[in-house]
Amino acid sequence: MHRRRLFVAFLALLVAAGASAAPSSPAITVYAAASLTNVLQVLGDGFTASTGIPIKFSFAGSSQLARQIESGSPADVFISADPEWMDYLEWRGLIRKPTRHDLLGNRLVLIAPADSTLNLRIVPGFGLRAALGSGRLATGDPDMVPVGRYARSALRNLGVWNEVADRIVGAENVRSAMVFVARGEVPLGIVYETDARVDPKVRVVDVFPAGTHPPITYPIALTRDAASEASKFVDYLRGPGCRAAFEGFGFVVLP
Repeated sequence: MHRRRLFVAFLALLVAAGASAAPSSPAITVYAAASLTNVLQVLGDGFTASTGIPIKFSFAGSSQLARQIESGSPADVFISADPEWMDYLEWRGLIRKPTRHDLLGNRLVLIAPADSTLNLRIVPGFGLRAALGSGRLATGDPDMVPVGRYARSALRNLGVWNEVADRIVGAENVRSAMVFVARGEVPLGIVYETDARVDPKVRVVDVFPAGTHPPITYPIALTRDAASEASKFVDYLRGPGCRAAFEGFGFVVLP
């Protein structure tokens, strides 16, 4: 309840600030994992209201965004849903390494359509294949998309990956995977807890134990060719003023 009050107060401040400030500088372009869409739109509005600097977001799968940056797309800030795609750009000299920091954490959940009555506890050897019936399991592409990688790791550690590997619907990002479940096109999906929170058409069946997959970590960094003003937005997101918003959307703010 205390967290919710803080979050509501934060949003009120954004509205008040927005009435008195207008964009007056070139936009900062932020490439961010799709699971950050809702919270970053709120925080971007707050940043613009207080600084006059507009933010232009591009939300997609971390793999897509990293490839776009590699191809020369003009991003100033990159926020990945896993360290691997940030590593990919770092190894190619496409981010400013000293600006790289782990920003947020998340949790992995099994979801079903909101009207589903399925009850399933996630334990070693749990009956995922039986729960799917003739249906399929939606998550990110396990070879490319962070949520799919986390999902594959968890299912392997739980001893059920081989039973469902041929039933995976590998989406291009976590939000696309959730849409399959929300529409009732598949009976189950694996997404981040924060995504499940923002769509009333899905419900969380259970949470994957943290030890079944690598920690879900969102690193942030300036790109090699970032505009000078971009560091202000990175500092803003890492500052204490954004904690209530991140936590209000279900993220874990990392030290």
